[in-house]
Amino acid sequence: MPQGQPSTVPNDGLTTRQRRNRPLVVVHTGEMKGKSTAAFGLALRGWNQGWSIGVFQFVKSAKWRVGEESAFRALGRLHDETGEGGPVEWHKMGEGWSWTRKNGSEDDHAAAALEGWREIARRIGEQRHGLYVLDEFTYPLHWGWVDVAEVVETLRDRSGHQHVVITGRYAPQALIDAADLVMETTKVKHPMDAGQKGQKGIEW
Repeated sequence: MPQGQPSTVPNDGLTTRQRRNRPLVVVHTGEMKGKSTAAFGLALRGWNQGWSIGVFQFVKSAKWRVGEESAFRALGRLHDETGEGGPVEWHKMGEGWSWTRKNGSEDDHAAAALEGWREIARRIGEQRHGLYVLDEFTYPLHWGWVDVAEVVETLRDRSGHQHVVITGRYAPQALIDAADLVMETTKVKHPMDAGQKGQKGIEW
């Protein structure tokens, strides 16, 4: 897209304005870090536009409070107090199965992740948010805990102006095919290659 201009214009009956404002399904996948970071950056833009932001974290432990969570909760309070930006909700879905050892079986964790998706689907049906960040949602899809076809159908049939961003490795091909924008992160270098562990302000 040179200088922000599309290379082709489809014959879809939409005006330029309608096509520009069409809600998107965005997927951030790949092996390298930065997928969630990019999604939260997009959410900042949405907050600035006054959109209702709904963040739904899968996989990370409920005890793990990342820096973005603190920042977005503060932005939510700012909106409540002043009306600036948009409302913010931040939810931890599932049990953080892959990051910490939790009580319960894999079936328990799968059921918790599925109920998390069901809540998101309900909200999409209600047109609750302008932007949904489904952080690390590709993992429950990859593990077979949540049905990919059901997710694709729900996203395809959603009403209103609802953007959805999904992050995580191993994005299923059906989700990639259904998305409007797909980004794949590729590692060139990483501090861990030199034996350096994650640090405050960079990883969380």
